[in-house]
Amino acid sequence: MKVVLATCNLNQWSLDFEGNTARIIESIEIAKGRGARYRLGPELEISGYSCEDHFLELDTLQHSWESLAYILKGGHTDSILCDIGMPVMHKNIRYNCRVFVLDGEILLIRPKMILASDGNYREHRWFTAWTHGWRTEPYTLPREIRELTGKSKVPIGIAGIATADTLLAAETCEELFVPMSPHIEFGNAGVEIIGNGSGSHHELRK
Repeated sequence: MKVVLATCNLNQWSLDFEGNTARIIESIEIAKGRGARYRLGPELEISGYSCEDHFLELDTLQHSWESLAYILKGGHTDSILCDIGMPVMHKNIRYNCRVFVLDGEILLIRPKMILASDGNYREHRWFTAWTHGWRTEPYTLPREIRELTGKSKVPIGIAGIATADTLLAAETCEELFVPMSPHIEFGNAGVEIIGNGSGSHHELRK
């Protein structure tokens, strides 16, 4: 089985929703042009990683959903599975998430289980780690996504995506660096492709 996938390292800017969305779309089109069927983007690529306390503002969440809606309605995810990073609020709790989309629809919202809070990282200040185990529950989509896709709910939680040929899943950055990384459980469950979308704070001379 041959698998062509694309990993994207984008020049995203905090709160530059228009520019970030344009760069995401460009990366998707490049990936499709090179025959990829799975496109993996950076952590929090829609909003930018270093939004700091702006993550606490509802506008940041709203604009993230508006950006995702723009990507979906443009037909950019037709015939390519896209793993897109963005902040999501579920039951009044903010999560750092991967959103799997295909053919203009959301398949899964995958929240981060292990947050980075050492050194210059302060993810616990803005997000909550997913602590509900290896399961999913219904997530109610915002109005603009419901109107666009015709779906009101999608699963949120820890799961994989099954295709006709394989099983894939995702980690997010810090989850890779702990003793019991999620990819161990995913591998034991038969997952063959495990993506890891990463991001970090801005630092001069990094």
